Amino acid sequence: MAPKTERIQFLRAVRQLHRVRSFYAVGALFWAGSAVWTGWQAPGSRQMWVCVLLLAVFTGLLVTAVLSLRRLAVPTTGRPVHHAASRKTASVRHAHA
Repeated sequence: MAPKTERIQFLRAVRQLHRVRSFYAVGALFWAGSAVWTGWQAPGSRQMWVCVLLLAVFTGLLVTAVLSLRRLAVPTTGRPVHHAASRKTASVRHAHA
């Protein structure tokens, strides 16, 4: 049972990394926009540098998440993974006379 449990935990970790990567990407876009807007309104201000700092933090976290996902890439088996029961009808076996 251990390999199946490890596989499920691995897939959960990959799914969580996908969610975190999306969050970091949105955060990086937000702080990039904020840095540009603040730089336009008050160039060189403290608020602009805070936005640039937070942009650098979110970009670093995004790069870390992307690299982790590449390292944990799920190997392709060439066939889709089905978690539900098969849709094929069960064949009735008859005894030959």
